[in-house]
Amino acid sequence: MKVLAVNGSPRKNRNTATLLEAALEGATSVGAQTELVHLRDLNGKGCASCFACKLKDGRFVGRCALRDDLSPVLQRAMESDVVILGSPIYLGGVTAAAKAFLERLVFPCLSYDTPDRTCFEGRIATGFVYAMGMPHDRVEAAGYPHLFEENKRYLELLGGPSEYVISADNYQFDDYARYAASNFDEPHKAAVRAERFPQELQAARTMGARLCKQAE
Repeated sequence: MKVLAVNGSPRKNRNTATLLEAALEGATSVGAQTELVHLRDLNGKGCASCFACKLKDGRFVGRCALRDDLSPVLQRAMESDVVILGSPIYLGGVTAAAKAFLERLVFPCLSYDTPDRTCFEGRIATGFVYAMGMPHDRVEAAGYPHLFEENKRYLELLGGPSEYVISADNYQFDDYARYAASNFDEPHKAAVRAERFPQELQAARTMGARLCKQAE
């Protein structure tokens, strides 16, 4: 059982990365081999709309034709049983790095011919962890469930089940006093970090283990 986690955050040891590490702990607990990749270390681009993946009888049906640092990671993703993505929410969406990887991973599998919309012949279970500063009680009103469900539907083109974990009201700074961030209540953020973030980490662990079981 191979599990690949892909961190779309520019930070390697903060909320998103910690959630991904928890998901991998869950995968490891059921015997999986795991790997964590940080996209900030790689020089890669999003889909170039070259349509090489859509050529009839082409060499790249179901896989991206672009060659850059993302190429070997995408190849390992296609060889994995489970792929788990992670991203903070920036300006209403996932990071540019996470979006680029998602495009390159999913678009080659999106069929313009078949009723089920996929040309991928394998079965990869997928997960997504989202980290965001918005309070939990505002997430739905802000329309974010649409984003989460849309990404879930795209990932389901890889033939397996997909789910996600949301971590909201994140603690963002080591020292709030050093930053122009007076709109945030630091004691409240600290309380959420102490009380709720551990629950979200456990949800990520559970997801990692469950996806492995579903991929068997």
